[in-house]
Amino acid sequence: MLVTLKEILAIAEEKKIAIGAFNTPNMPTLLGVIRAAEELKLPVIIMHAQVHEEMGLCKMEQITPVMKWFAERASVPVSLHLDHGTDIDYIGRGLELGFTSVMYDGSVLGEESNTENTKRVVAMAKKYGASVEAEIGSMGARDGSDIGNSDIYTKPADAVKFVNETGIDALACAFGTVHGFYKAEPKLDFDRVKEIKRLIGLPIVMHGGSGVSDPDYKKVIACGVRKINYYTYMANAGGKAISNKEYKLFHEALADAENAICENVKHAMSVFAGID
Repeated sequence: MLVTLKEILAIAEEKKIAIGAFNTPNMPTLLGVIRAAEELKLPVIIMHAQVHEEMGLCKMEQITPVMKWFAERASVPVSLHLDHGTDIDYIGRGLELGFTSVMYDGSVLGEESNTENTKRVVAMAKKYGASVEAEIGSMGARDGSDIGNSDIYTKPADAVKFVNETGIDALACAFGTVHGFYKAEPKLDFDRVKEIKRLIGLPIVMHGGSGVSDPDYKKVIACGVRKINYYTYMANAGGKAISNKEYKLFHEALADAENAICENVKHAMSVFAGID
């Protein structure tokens, strides 16, 4: 069942859980994530990130119709989300393809430019009935070298101003996570998350969610995080499942990768939903 991000996060808010948001740039990841959600009977967010195309993965025009096909036929609520769109024209193309929510990422820009561009995206998305997530603060370097650098964390007062001026539906905050693999254990600023949530009242989004400990997931969810982006360790599980193995047929390797991804996602979703 295809739904918007706003609708799926309303479920999370009501139940005080977080919804897993998983990048699905190819069939093994897409099938693994949908299977996991249906087996657990939990809502899920499937995502395509603009950066995937720079990595040589599927282009948005190729993978989005497939993602939408599975979302519409799933037995659980599924939001189709465009992740980390840095180009407004690219986001516009995504909305035309049927994304039910988009994230505008202007975090590398100045505050004024980020705000103005986000307002443009919100206006665009309204024409399609789509939700908007945006980011203020910075996740830092993708290699984890900025862990502990609180100078780049989201400031509560800035978050309030940004939300009030843009009219977004969910806010991605920087509070100690990074994208990619962690070189050191992340130190999350739980008080910062709790204060931002109290001030803005909107669902908080956690990027760089892979690699965080289960107890820390539970703590940030209690502080108001309602969407957790998760990809790197899921993809790594698929890679590990087929490494050092010999296959006669390629589809056998894909099946093993899909099964490993599914199990990894089921664990993550269970933690996010408070299922023991």
